Amino acid sequence: MRTNNTLEIVKAAATAAVNHRAQNPVILDLRELDCFTDFFAIFSGISDIQVEGISDAVLEELEENWDQRPWEKEGAKRSDWILLDYVDFVIHIFLDEKRAFYNLERLWSEAPQIDLPETEGVKIIDQQEEYDENELVLGLVTSDGGNAT
Repeated sequence: MRTNNTLEIVKAAATAAVNHRAQNPVILDLRELDCFTDFFAIFSGISDIQVEGISDAVLEELEENWDQRPWEKEGAKRSDWILLDYVDFVIHIFLDEKRAFYNLERLWSEAPQIDLPETEGVKIIDQQEEYDENELVLGLVTSDGGNAT
């Protein structure tokens, strides 16, 4: 791929992920390190269904709006860590406990973090918040944060 808009594409993936309630979004800039890719985008979900949903949203955004398809996709069967390899960037979507175990941010701590794009009306969750999994997965939370009846 090696285009000048790789960072724009990664930010578009981050926006899609955050719009699907991805938690703890991080983009690492690996270009100055001896690495196999330019960027890592790392996200968390609180359930396997949410991890799959975030992955689907990223795949859809990049295919429909950027004509990008992953070279490799791993982890979709278990959905505790989905990896989307686009060669110049890699998207990691973890269940919280898997992300804590592998701790890619620590492993690649020398890489600077890229500012995340602004998202209209979507709160970026940068630490785990308590949710009823049924509310989050089924979308039963109203826009004011209350439960839908």
